[in-house]
Amino acid sequence: MDLTTCRFIAIIACAQMTGNDIQSYAPLLVHLILAMVLSGALVTLSSVVGWRRPSKIKSQAYECGITPTGDAHEPFSVKFYLVAIIFILFDVEAIFLYPWAFVFKSLRWFGFVEMLLYIGILLVGYFYLWKKGALDWNRPAARQDRNS
Repeated sequence: MDLTTCRFIAIIACAQMTGNDIQSYAPLLVHLILAMVLSGALVTLSSVVGWRRPSKIKSQAYECGITPTGDAHEPFSVKFYLVAIIFILFDVEAIFLYPWAFVFKSLRWFGFVEMLLYIGILLVGYFYLWKKGALDWNRPAARQDRNS
């Protein structure tokens, strides 16, 4: 690659966008339309070409090779929901830390204090989960009712 090609690439990369909003979002629109057409074509093709041999065994619920037993409407432990809250807290924290780190120098003290507030709010959620026992997996399950 020679020097003139590099200079040409730099000019294109630094050029300002021209035209209206439709022209700037056209590649995204084309990409979304192609994705929808391709996924629709694949689903249609599999339903047209695929074999249909329904049976009682194929219609049963599949649970990791184990024959399903019991009722599907049994209550879940609260611990599952607390783990979901932990997952959401980690995700939200990671999502907002990356852009903050990218512009940290331009934000100066304001950005630092705002991030301390943000992390403080997240720590309140972590302490709540810690007090509820969501982080302690070795604790035995509580008995439901001792009188019965």
